[in-house]
Amino acid sequence: MKLVTPGRLALLGLVLFAIVFGAYVLPSNEYIFLPDPAHPVTPLVRVPGGHEPAKGGIYFVDVVVRKATMLERIFGGLHKGADLYPASAVDPPGVNDAQRQAIDLQDMRQSQQVAAAVALKAAGRKVVLTPIGAQIADVVAGEPAVGKLEPDDVIVAIDGRRVRTPADVYGDMSVHKPGDVVRFTIRREAHTLVERIKTVADPQAAKHAIVGVIVTQALDIHLPTKITIDAGGVGGPSAGLAFALDVYQQLGHDVVRGHKIAVTGEIFADGSVGPIGGVKQKTYGARDAGVDAFLVPAGDNAAEARKYAGGLRIIPVKSFQQALRALATAFPNA
Repeated sequence: MKLVTPGRLALLGLVLFAIVFGAYVLPSNEYIFLPDPAHPVTPLVRVPGGHEPAKGGIYFVDVVVRKATMLERIFGGLHKGADLYPASAVDPPGVNDAQRQAIDLQDMRQSQQVAAAVALKAAGRKVVLTPIGAQIADVVAGEPAVGKLEPDDVIVAIDGRRVRTPADVYGDMSVHKPGDVVRFTIRREAHTLVERIKTVADPQAAKHAIVGVIVTQALDIHLPTKITIDAGGVGGPSAGLAFALDVYQQLGHDVVRGHKIAVTGEIFADGSVGPIGGVKQKTYGARDAGVDAFLVPAGDNAAEARKYAGGLRIIPVKSFQQALRALATAFPNA
């Protein structure tokens, strides 16, 4: 009696192939972060009368973020510089994958406008910044705002009272006690919504009522010159500093001095530079593009970038002006 026959072997082979193929293509419940070679910024930016550098340029770095396959989740380490993260570390609380991608695109659009404003102000042009509300930077997991408010929502009124600054939010919330229901009027893209949220006690001060959001200043930005930036489908705010430096370069200032400079960092209206995620993958991306230096937000971001630099020059910066000074010092004779 034959226990193993050609037919059974063929069937076993098909089963094994189906298992391996399924593991290769089926998504898991985790995300994988992958490096992407740095991209030149200049082709994406249009400044009226802009001057492109004859040699070198500013490069932005991004991260490919997608659902990991089952094979990637099981074995990991299948890609150089890759990392796996649970969905809770990628999607903000109360936000699904599609909503997170929409938020990332909104962050990119906003970073482009802020970058243009910072560059134009540095070049001596008049930029008008008007406070228009309190923008939600983050929603705290487990707090009442989860599922009702989202990052990038702009609070324009609380209990019917106009909100123009984060200070207005703190002032309006100070009159409430834990357990009160507060009415938030928010602007989400082109829509105006009203959310009623029951407050809880602040863990740091039990008498204070909170809903669990972190807010920053929302601004209406009026530029004296129309500047167009098109990053395609790339999302997130981390290319802000790169865009600002490229706009400044095109306005006639020699920023790169003939070198290829990769840049990452969120840019704010006052010119300060904030930390970003995916530093490991972005450092690999900068290396793969063969740039001469990599500008990174100072602090933990710069420390992490140095771990994976592999000889690449890492330049930590805290502001747009410091970035300009750092590049001038790094390449003084170029």
